[in-house]
Amino acid sequence: MPEFVADFHIHSRYSRACSKDLCVKELAKWAKLKGIGLLGTGDFTHPLWLQELEETLRPTGHGLLEYDGVYFILTTEVNTLFYRRGKAHNIHHVLFAPSFETVKRLNQELESFGPLSLDGRPILRMEAWRLV
Repeated sequence: MPEFVADFHIHSRYSRACSKDLCVKELAKWAKLKGIGLLGTGDFTHPLWLQELEETLRPTGHGLLEYDGVYFILTTEVNTLFYRRGKAHNIHHVLFAPSFETVKRLNQELESFGPLSLDGRPILRMEAWRLV
């Protein structure tokens, strides 16, 4: 099995406080410079980023995607916001998906808990256990 230096927790230009220059090409360029062979895509819940990922990344047939010699795996971060005993709880989760088809089904379910197009790191009004 090949070994990779990996970074799974990244964001796209559709997340607040992130560079508007972030694109797959730039992510791959900087991954190579840093010696990272496997990157999370980040933000697969955002419709415009998902479209760009589908148009840019090439499936390898092994659950990974590839662009210019750098491998990618579909990831996103979501924030679950819920109240328990009068106290607000915010929990951040990094999610992985094996395929674009899985991402689309998951996004369809998540839309009922909060708008996905407002931020690459959406806030979902649901208890954390429901996400799992």
